[in-house]
Amino acid sequence: MYKIKETIIVEGIYDKIKLSRFLDAVIIVTNGFGAFRDPAIIESIKRMAEETGIVILTDSDTAGFRIRNYIKQYIPKENVKHAYIPEVKGKEKRKSEAGKEGLIGVEGIRDDIILDALKKAGCVIDGNAFTPRESRKITKTDLFMAGLSGGERSREKRASLAASLGIPMKISANMLLDILNRLLDYDEFCEIIQNMNTQTVQF
Repeated sequence: MYKIKETIIVEGIYDKIKLSRFLDAVIIVTNGFGAFRDPAIIESIKRMAEETGIVILTDSDTAGFRIRNYIKQYIPKENVKHAYIPEVKGKEKRKSEAGKEGLIGVEGIRDDIILDALKKAGCVIDGNAFTPRESRKITKTDLFMAGLSGGERSREKRASLAASLGIPMKISANMLLDILNRLLDYDEFCEIIQNMNTQTVQF
C-alpha cells in the first residue's frame, strides 16, 4: 500500500474501490455529475482541500474534464493538484460495452500508471514529494513559439505532444504548461519540439 497525503477526488465508487486496493488515502467520490447537484459533496471537498490538499483524478473523457473544471473553481489553486490518466481505448471488464468516447476510465487503468500520474501531479507519497526539475521554467511564450498555442493547428500539436507524454489529448494550453514544468526541463522540451517538427507528418 502506498500512503497518499492528499485527498483523492474520483468520479465513481468503482474508481474508489480500485484505488483502495493499493493506496492508503482519503478518497471522495463525486458520483459523476452528482457534485453539480449536491452541495454537500463540494463542501466535503473544500474541507479536505484545507486539511490535506486534494488531487483530482477523473477520467480523460469530456465528462471527466467537466467535473474536474467544476471542482477546481471552488478550491484555492495552492490546495489542488491535477493527476491525469492517458487516453486508452477500450472498456472496463464489468461493462458490457465501452463508454460514449470509447475510453477506459480510472477503474480500468493499471495501478502503476495511476501511481505515476499521482507522482507527476506532485502528491506526497509515503512521505516523499515528487520534486519538479530545477531549471528554467517553460513559459506561455515558449508554447506559442513552439506552435502549441495561438496558432492555426496548435490544438493538433498539443494533442500530439500529449500523446507522446501519456496525458489526455483534450488538455488546455494552461494545463499542459503546468504538466510540462513537472515532467521536463527547458532543454528536454526544446528537443521534443524539434523532433516533432522533423517527423514525416507536418503540422
